[in-house]
Amino acid sequence: MAHLNLIDSFKEFKEFKNIDREVMMGILEDVFRSMIQKKYGDDSNFDIIINPDKGDLEIWQNREIVEDGEVEDETTQIALSDALRIEDDFEVGEEVSEEVPFESFGRRNVLSLRQNLAGRILELEKDALFQKYKERVGEVISAEVYQIWKREILLVDDEDNEVVMPRDRQIPGDFFKKGDSVRAVVEAVEMRNNTPKIILSRTAPEFLERLFEQEVPEIYDGLITIKKIVRAPGERAKVAVESYDERVDPVGACVGMKGSRIHSIVRELKNENIDVINYTDNEQLLVQRALSPAKITTIELDTVSRRAKVFLKGDQVSLAIGRGGNNIRLAGQLTGYEIDVYREDEEAIDDVELKEFADEIDAWILDEFIKIGLETARSVMDLDVEDLAKRTDLEVETIREVLRILKEEMA
Repeated sequence: MAHLNLIDSFKEFKEFKNIDREVMMGILEDVFRSMIQKKYGDDSNFDIIINPDKGDLEIWQNREIVEDGEVEDETTQIALSDALRIEDDFEVGEEVSEEVPFESFGRRNVLSLRQNLAGRILELEKDALFQKYKERVGEVISAEVYQIWKREILLVDDEDNEVVMPRDRQIPGDFFKKGDSVRAVVEAVEMRNNTPKIILSRTAPEFLERLFEQEVPEIYDGLITIKKIVRAPGERAKVAVESYDERVDPVGACVGMKGSRIHSIVRELKNENIDVINYTDNEQLLVQRALSPAKITTIELDTVSRRAKVFLKGDQVSLAIGRGGNNIRLAGQLTGYEIDVYREDEEAIDDVELKEFADEIDAWILDEFIKIGLETARSVMDLDVEDLAKRTDLEVETIREVLRILKEEMA
């Protein structure tokens, strides 16, 4: 019965663990030889025949025939009289192969062997999973939400392997429930407590890069290359692209006819605004393109300190800075320059910092404007009520009152 139970376990591991046949045979032989060594002290004169598919298992002991009374080692030698009971034509010096009954090892040894086998298989499975996903780092996979925790969500892939996605690797607009199918990039694979931990991300630049490769054939084929991606997940992203074929417009190819290609990417990223920029080695032109959609008047670059002074008309300042300062920050990351924005016609006497109006306007209201990069009175006055309402969380009446106060003071 112990023999049958053990064979059943072989089939179970073969079926559910998806272990390679040769590897499985090697593991089985190792654990059986370990059991033989434990009982007999040596396994060199034993043959193990295993067929895990059919569940066949045989252990054969090979012993040399010696004269009666001359047996020195019962493991490797057998008396002639005993050999003749097996087959009546044996002679001294010949070798006898005799099958060893599985039950002779004892119930405890069989149980220990099964536990040893389970441990080896589990260890191999963990290693195989680690290696599999190590090779898939940077690849987009689909997984199903299995459990939602406070700091991360647990998902299972199409082979029921567990993967996790921490909260800080999720786009702010992401909302998942159990059973949802989620696309994300494999960001890292780590061994923790001898168990592989597969970490997915939807905020990594590589995720956006893979989405472009899927949607834009020219990128997948190598006609267009993505030089760099920077992101403020869920808010804005800037993608610098370059074409190796003069006949291919890299920006147009990425956006698609009427935005057909980029729309699906934007939806996947919860309406993240994506600026696709034509890459150039001309750093001045690159800075100008990176600050899109703002229109720049002049640029002064300091290539040593890596600082850029950008001069714009008043109505372009807020566009250059962007909501929450995202546009100027991402432009800096894309170009490698620290970018300072200046109003073209700005003079110190013409403008006043918003915090100077703290006596007349509540501080929390001023903070709403400062959060979106509007730090001076004129930068607020340059925008209309509708635009300010879209960019802030303020009521229209509040904005109108703020504009009235600023205009009176700046008149």
